[in-house]
Amino acid sequence: MFSSKKLIKWPKKMYNTIKRKIIVQAEAIRNVGRESCSSLLADKGHFVVYTADQRRFMIPLLFLNTEIFRELLKLSEEEFGLPRDGPLTLSCDAIILEYIVTIIQRVQVKM
Repeated sequence: MFSSKKLIKWPKKMYNTIKRKIIVQAEAIRNVGRESCSSLLADKGHFVVYTADQRRFMIPLLFLNTEIFRELLKLSEEEFGLPRDGPLTLSCDAIILEYIVTIIQRVQVKM
């Protein structure tokens, strides 16, 4: 049986562990994505989105088939509206989008 002190510390410990994993994965994605995001145009088979903190991401078109990207696009449409002349901006931070991309890549590798 756990003591009450350990139970109180457990959520904070789990949060720090998860946060650390997200940051490590985000750094790995940043290093891979730097080369592909250097040009102004998207590569063939990709589209460009910006996050709420103005970071640029080049996302494969295959990700549009996922439910999570559809939801992100709906949320950004509600918050920012549809862009006419400007870039497509998602209503999430860069770290969250990097985490979503890693999850989708893992699921697609398993399939």
